[in-house]
Amino acid sequence: MKLDDCFELGYIVKTHGVKGQVVALFDVDYPEDYEELESVFLLMAGKLVPFFIERIEPQAGAKFILKFEDLNTIAEAEKLKSTTLYLPLSELPELDDDQFYFHETVGYQVIDENLGELGTVKEFYEMPNQDLMAMEYQGHEILIPVADDIVLKTDKAAKKIFVKMPEGLMEVYTQPTNRREEEYDGDEDYSDEK
Repeated sequence: MKLDDCFELGYIVKTHGVKGQVVALFDVDYPEDYEELESVFLLMAGKLVPFFIERIEPQAGAKFILKFEDLNTIAEAEKLKSTTLYLPLSELPELDDDQFYFHETVGYQVIDENLGELGTVKEFYEMPNQDLMAMEYQGHEILIPVADDIVLKTDKAAKKIFVKMPEGLMEVYTQPTNRREEEYDGDEDYSDEK
């Protein structure tokens, strides 16, 4: 299993008890979808290692107590703290037609309702307050907020994302930022002659 074929489910927060149990945080929209997990992959020394789940107990929030097979001591569990949990992309829940997973849309064409074809989706940045879609546009990276009033719909068959760009957003990324550069018409002399 390759990392590119997986999605990040969450990570191990701490140990629990003395019999090899761990507390994991499932950092996904619907953690309850994963209450019946039988196995996960842990990223260890740059490689994905399968761990089989003997028992899983939901806790408050998105936390779960996990008991892995063949992990029976607190010392063994301690080594797993802060380890990232992964699942194959095939384990992602089905979405409605108007929803998408970020990884699915990399490479899609971005179409604005007023400006037409703009560019191609490069990647997504998951920020604390706002997810951003990075689009390649005429040699510039344009960051588009992922919000319902901006990202209108996707056409998975055509590999297109339809957006309504906020007024002025394109110019923020494509116009010169240096005030002198904006005002310079070629006749001015900005040298420090005395």
